[in-house]
Amino acid sequence: MQYAEYQVGAVLHAGPYTVTEPEILAFARQWDPQWFHTQPEAAKTGPFEGLIASGWHTCSIAMRLAVDAFLGDSESYVSPGLDNIRWLHPVRPGDTLRLAITVVEKRTTKAGLGLLRWDWEMANQKGDLVLEIKAANLFKI
Repeated sequence: MQYAEYQVGAVLHAGPYTVTEPEILAFARQWDPQWFHTQPEAAKTGPFEGLIASGWHTCSIAMRLAVDAFLGDSESYVSPGLDNIRWLHPVRPGDTLRLAITVVEKRTTKAGLGLLRWDWEMANQKGDLVLEIKAANLFKI
């Protein structure tokens, strides 16, 4: 989507995406090798009662969904950062995730870039929120 197409209050949807055990293991072994992400048998007796995806893996899935649906062919330039990330429920093998992004602010910066502030929410197939992100993105206009 191009910057001009975004409207405050709009809710954008992306997904679904189904997470697999092999991808949870591969991501975690490389980037977040905590036992409850990398050892399925041990994870069964852990605090989450099974294997779960890294929160950083969950963020990466959300980013991929956003790029595929909205940002890939846009004038997206850079993100100045995130205000907040929350992982509300664990992501498990077989979960099907959907992303909803709400545009909360749109304005032009002094540098002549378009700024979007948006809230990202990703939920699993049960409707449980697994991720909330409050973020900003700059676009060439």
